[in-house]
Amino acid sequence: LSTTLAGVPLTSCIYNASGPRTGSSAAMSKIALSASGGVLAKSATISSQTGNEQPRTWHEENGQASMNSEGLPNNGIDYYIDEKTIADTMGHNPLNKPYMVSISGKNIADNLQMLEKITDVIKNNPSAKIAAVELNLACPNIVGKPTIGYDFEQMEDVLKQVSSLPCFKGTPLFPLGLKMPPYFDRPHFEQAAAILNKYKDIVRYAASINTIGNALAIDHLAEMPAIRAKGGFAGLSGPAVKYTALANVKQMRELLDKSIDIVGVGGVESGKDAFEMLLCGARAVQVGTCHWNEGPGCFDRICNELESIMKEKGYDTVDDFRGKL
Repeated sequence: LSTTLAGVPLTSCIYNASGPRTGSSAAMSKIALSASGGVLAKSATISSQTGNEQPRTWHEENGQASMNSEGLPNNGIDYYIDEKTIADTMGHNPLNKPYMVSISGKNIADNLQMLEKITDVIKNNPSAKIAAVELNLACPNIVGKPTIGYDFEQMEDVLKQVSSLPCFKGTPLFPLGLKMPPYFDRPHFEQAAAILNKYKDIVRYAASINTIGNALAIDHLAEMPAIRAKGGFAGLSGPAVKYTALANVKQMRELLDKSIDIVGVGGVESGKDAFEMLLCGARAVQVGTCHWNEGPGCFDRICNELESIMKEKGYDTVDDFRGKL
């Protein structure tokens, strides 16, 4: 099941999405001990923040859908790039799994500042091993802030400014991935892909998809939204979004330059789901809501299920069927 993502070796092509159970080194260390191919930290902001008011999460009783409007609660970027946090997360790490950082600034200045902080750590403290950085362009849950991935002019401006940073001059200091929102219209896929292709020298992978924004769950007994923040409007995740995620992976794989890897994310809770993502062309697969609900044991289970499917079909490696659809 091993693969490489943006040149970074993963012990398994399946690993965690940023978000659930990634806020602290104590939580992330459990991911590191599981079958997850690497560890991706919580999306960080410049300073720590508590996020939106409670209740801000909801789960359908049948398990088919979940929603959140967390508003990026996190410990701040300095925590996630601190040598002690990384050491506490990864432990002895005999398999040399990669530790990756996710950032989601409130504005472009915040993102640039966080990238500069990461650069300083990598340059000045080699023992704080940061294998890659994922820039979140897709969070729908910040009150009063647009989703960057839907504002193509803003998205291009972000990448233009990011590309001007010293860490991306010549050979980039670290691989950069982008967390993308879901798209629903072919022209939007084409516009987004064209922008990413323009910056293919720095963009090494695209993770599709984030939650589907502006979903609404209602507590019919109380006759009010099930989530308090943003009038109840929240990001939809879980099995309900898998088919949208598969379509996004397939379309982005067709449109993006081959040098840009795809990470499939959205609704994956079984080996079959992961197999389908890989079949659509995903280089690796992230698991979010299932990890949220089931805990890190989900990685062992999903990996075992994927291996069983591969054995039944006579595939030795994920490369044997990736993008075959």
